[in-house]
Amino acid sequence: MTSESTSASAPALRGAVSGDWLALSRSAARSFHSVPTVEERRELLVVEAAGSPYAIAVERVREIVRLAAITRIPRTPAWLAGVVALRGEIVEVVDLRRRIGLPQAAVTRSSRIVVIHGDEAGIAGILVDAVRGVLRIPEQDVLPTDGRDFRAVVEMVRTPDGFVGVLDLERVLGAGDEDGR
Repeated sequence: MTSESTSASAPALRGAVSGDWLALSRSAARSFHSVPTVEERRELLVVEAAGSPYAIAVERVREIVRLAAITRIPRTPAWLAGVVALRGEIVEVVDLRRRIGLPQAAVTRSSRIVVIHGDEAGIAGILVDAVRGVLRIPEQDVLPTDGRDFRAVVEMVRTPDGFVGVLDLERVLGAGDEDGR
């Protein structure tokens, strides 16, 4: 190879390389704007009360425990089942059935207490008939209740099996009138 041929091909090579880089950078810029967005998803713990599914945001759940002896507290609302001792902590337990206006039922082997992170670093328990599992759903499948009064249900989730009511934990755990509203 002579120095003449090297110097003659260098500008051509630079043109080809810079053209390739230009095409590559333009392609990358186009693809940057057309990157599909990651679909927002929610994770919900699905529990059961009177045969109906209800959901609790997973990030609020501390743990799920088997039913322990619940000590009833005198002169408290009927929906407050009582308290349990959980590793040295006293935890108030709300009966979900009673809180949302369903009839009380006997506890079974599948009954559980879902321990929830409450306000100001406190915890509370919710007595449920059973825990079904975790539901991971796209955000677009969550539907607002649009001002309808479904007691403690603030959103509905569409699933292949029907609808699941998403609970407003502030309403479930907070003080309300005697009938659970």
